[in-house]
Amino acid sequence: MPLELFLDLYSPPCRAIYIFAQKNGIRFELRPVELGRGEHLKPEFLKVNPLGKVPALKDGDFLLAESVAILLYLNRKYQAAAHWYPTELQACARVDEYLAWQHTAVQLPATNVYLCKSLLPHFSGQPVDPVRLDRLLGKLKPALRHLDQEVLATKPFLATEQLSLADLMAFTELMQPTAVGCDIFQDWPRLAAWRARVEAALGPELVQDAHRLVLQPRDPRDAQRDPKLAQELVQRLLERLS
Repeated sequence: MPLELFLDLYSPPCRAIYIFAQKNGIRFELRPVELGRGEHLKPEFLKVNPLGKVPALKDGDFLLAESVAILLYLNRKYQAAAHWYPTELQACARVDEYLAWQHTAVQLPATNVYLCKSLLPHFSGQPVDPVRLDRLLGKLKPALRHLDQEVLATKPFLATEQLSLADLMAFTELMQPTAVGCDIFQDWPRLAAWRARVEAALGPELVQDAHRLVLQPRDPRDAQRDPKLAQELVQRLLERLS
């Protein structure tokens, strides 16, 4: 049976896996899981990942969750080019360093900006809270400063001289607030130049394809289809962003 990837392309880690698979010619069946409609909580998906989270992978009888684990599994199984995850000890350690750091330093605050600017207003019907948004952007700023002024001061990519899994994860994470009008690159010239290099290396068409959903306005009817679910999502978002 073909490899199955359970993804919601609104999610940065899901987009990273989608881009990696497409860029490396990996054949897979895309199994869309729409978080905004609660599909990750349905019994059929919980059989794939009992934690109720995307991304998830099914390879025959083998099930795997967590984005970094899935990327490393795909990299090893399909023997992707060495620049993605170098074999040289210290270069590999630099990729690992970013992948271990990014969850709370980049992914969490960047996603929270997106949730505040896009998802919370969408489901609540209320305008964006500028005070909350400014506070959340402030939590992302230390990571942006670190990447721009330290990490990218000596090399073109985050871990080595070439594109790696670290860059792929960072790119999709930082595109999340950018997609909803928060230009987090404008004050950081090295980071902006890095973004251009990553997009060129991945291919603009693939980048556009992967980000198609997150770059377009959400259908307002989605919030009206299931008012109870919308209310539950609003409560979860408010708790997360408080």
